[in-house]
Amino acid sequence: MPRRGLMFQARTRWLLVGLALLLSLLLIMYLLECAPQTDNNGSLPGVVGENFGKEHYQALLQEQEEHYQTRAMSLKRQIAQLKQELQEMSDKLKLLQEKKSPRVNSMGYQGTKEQAPNDLLEYLHSQIDKAEVSMGAKLPSEYGVIPFESFTSMKVFQLEMGLTRHPEEKPVRKDKRDELVEVIEAGLEVINNPDEEDGQDEDDAIGERQLYTENDFIEGYYRTERDKGTQYELFYKKADDMEYRHVTLFRPFGPLMKVKSETVDISRSVINIIVPLAGRTEVFAQFMQNFREVCINQDKRIHLTVVYFGHEGLSEVKSILESVAREVSFHNYTVVSLNEEFNRGRGLDVGARAWEKGEVLMFFCDVDIYFTVEFLNSCRLNAEPGKKVFYPVVFSLYNPAIVYANQDVPPPVEQQLVHKKDSGFWRDFGFGMTCQYRTDFLAIGGFDLEVKGWGGEDVHLYRKYLHGDLIVIRTPVPGLFHLWHEKHCADELTPEQYRMCIQSKAMNEASHSHLGMLVFREEIEAHLRKQAYRTNSEAIG
Repeated sequence: MPRRGLMFQARTRWLLVGLALLLSLLLIMYLLECAPQTDNNGSLPGVVGENFGKEHYQALLQEQEEHYQTRAMSLKRQIAQLKQELQEMSDKLKLLQEKKSPRVNSMGYQGTKEQAPNDLLEYLHSQIDKAEVSMGAKLPSEYGVIPFESFTSMKVFQLEMGLTRHPEEKPVRKDKRDELVEVIEAGLEVINNPDEEDGQDEDDAIGERQLYTENDFIEGYYRTERDKGTQYELFYKKADDMEYRHVTLFRPFGPLMKVKSETVDISRSVINIIVPLAGRTEVFAQFMQNFREVCINQDKRIHLTVVYFGHEGLSEVKSILESVAREVSFHNYTVVSLNEEFNRGRGLDVGARAWEKGEVLMFFCDVDIYFTVEFLNSCRLNAEPGKKVFYPVVFSLYNPAIVYANQDVPPPVEQQLVHKKDSGFWRDFGFGMTCQYRTDFLAIGGFDLEVKGWGGEDVHLYRKYLHGDLIVIRTPVPGLFHLWHEKHCADELTPEQYRMCIQSKAMNEASHSHLGMLVFREEIEAHLRKQAYRTNSEAIG
């Protein structure tokens, strides 16, 4: 009985407390109802000493609503795009799997469509697992490391530069800029909309969570493993915060897909080699030795067009051609004489229009170019009328007097044709050697004949093709060499042309190491003299 009495007293106490709270609530509601009404233009509750009208808060609410609507629309577009890409990749992977090992069920039908996305996700995750993302890989040496390139929202810092690339540059290609912008936005999406596995508290109010923007992106790193995909490491930070947000993204490559399979017959493809020339008859004689061996004796599907400027040396050029014609019965050549000042673009344009036998594949060539029969086949395979033009990167040889300074006489030209760092470089800033069909050249308007003197005309033509619909094949080829010759930059050139000429002249002399040895030659000789003096002193002592 005492225990039951205690329970009754406790219930009575809680009932009285509840009634007291209810009366207090009713009293507060009565006071609010009886309070005088505020003016419509009066201030709303806020910070002490500040009066904000209703319009101010309505404007803030509208601004926030527009911001979230814009963000929602952007996310919807991204989701739709991702769904479309996922569906396309799923369909391709399903077709590939069906061709490789078609699965048939008891009813005679192949696997259902729902299996493809799961298989695709498993494949993509396997690519991430195989890549060096979560843990390091065992490498045989330091040369096995795949370096990263770092970037900010404006610039890319690259390790592998080459001769024309810089250690710091702004992305020129639109697809590269779009790639980096997409990656930065994807990182923001991960931070601002975290998953449960990201470790953030789901109970946090949205208003209390910091939203990151593009301005909070600090830096990123990316590298590509060619058989797996591209890895991105992104870092974000608020200006008044000491903590960084780190996001790792990976773009895995999909399976190899066949695009086209065809047979190309080049047995009847004639190449019209067009060479503009003024003077330099000794170099032309050397060119004809290479032409005779490669084009006449081996390939036998070549026509040579020489466009000669001026009269001095013209008879010697004709004599060289006539001598070759008599010795090997070669008559597939044309000589066009122009009584004008030398203009490379003008010469190539005249040579292209001098052909009167319909369509033909043209190779724009200089007299100091050495090529192989393999290159001629590459020229035929990589150019297609109405579809492709070929812009090979030439391997330019350095000054043999510097490269072979430790020898009494430089070796013959044929022995200098090696792809080594100290013997030459890929001339990736030159666009003069090109293979293209005559109809494509005429349709695009040919060269800009307003360009006078050295350089510039080939870049204008190259840009025309880049702005058109044809595919431009740009790649180094091992069978195309630019032989060294001393360059003279004329005073008549424009400042831009003169700068290009000097730049080409500087790069054409020797490798970095060889040029360094020349610069420090006196210091090296002084060191050798000191060593010799010290040796003699020790011997006497």
